[in-house]
Amino acid sequence: MPIRSARSGRSGRSVAVLAYEGVRLLDVTAPLEVFSTAASLSGGAYEPILCTPDGEPVTTASGVRLMPAASAADACGSHTFMIPGAPDLPRSPSPEGVPKAVEALAGTARRVTSVCTGAFALARAGLLDGKRATTHWRHAATLARAHPKITVEPDAIFVRDGAVLTSAGVSAGIDLALAMVEEDEGAGLAREVARDLVVFLQRPGGQSQFSVASRTPRPRRDVLRALLDEIIADPAADHSLPAMAARAGVSVRHLTRLFHEDVGTTPAAFVESVRLEAAQSLLEGGEPVTAAARRSGLGSDESLRRAFLRHLGVTPSAYRARFRTSARAASGDDTAA
Repeated sequence: MPIRSARSGRSGRSVAVLAYEGVRLLDVTAPLEVFSTAASLSGGAYEPILCTPDGEPVTTASGVRLMPAASAADACGSHTFMIPGAPDLPRSPSPEGVPKAVEALAGTARRVTSVCTGAFALARAGLLDGKRATTHWRHAATLARAHPKITVEPDAIFVRDGAVLTSAGVSAGIDLALAMVEEDEGAGLAREVARDLVVFLQRPGGQSQFSVASRTPRPRRDVLRALLDEIIADPAADHSLPAMAARAGVSVRHLTRLFHEDVGTTPAAFVESVRLEAAQSLLEGGEPVTAAARRSGLGSDESLRRAFLRHLGVTPSAYRARFRTSARAASGDDTAA
């Protein structure tokens, strides 16, 4: 499916994806692949448009050159506008031409979306103020600190708030694009596209399926670093707020403030995320639900179930069964009960 200009006159929903210098390649190409496949399977439901601020080629973060079909000005009036992310976007100003292009494209689109750190470009334009949003788990705390008017949901794969949709890191652009296809054209076409691309139509779990330790900013204070290491090393220990405050030698109120400043969450939320990850690992290894609840520190089966449903959207039993099935498939054993 060709990536056409917004002025080509086709009847499908036009989707303008804005590429720019240093953009992440998969942030651009993954959604385009979804919409191109949907267009092919449906006979023209979508018209993907690859554009750049000035219509000139750009070099991605991986060194691949992208040849656009249009400039941002030519792509104005598209049904959907999508801004991909870039590795440097959270800590550097948006590349030249991007702010103006975002303003123009978003101002004329019926639906505004971002992939990964593209949320930072929308935030800088004020398009996320007063809204819920997400971004790559590594940069969620940075987005929340830099733009306090945004309610950042760090665990979501994608977030919809009205006509604005934001998605998590990199491959989450596929999830977001599939969700839009399902909304526009129904579950049947979205399912066909997912099958063609060999991806989940609805990915199980959120960003919390990735390591808590790897996605948590390293605290500046020694006392907090030591405390986090203790929690990660032994999730089932006593990590109540009073117990942690006593070990750190600070008041409960001060510890809560330190967590907010350095970790971007509450002590209780961090402890639960570590325990949830521990429970996932135990279930993946074949532990029964009751044992996983006890050894992870979550306690009872019911506490484990509530945590799984709240954060992952599945029950512990269903999660365990998924990995048991995967293990049989990987070993070629399809006869096990």
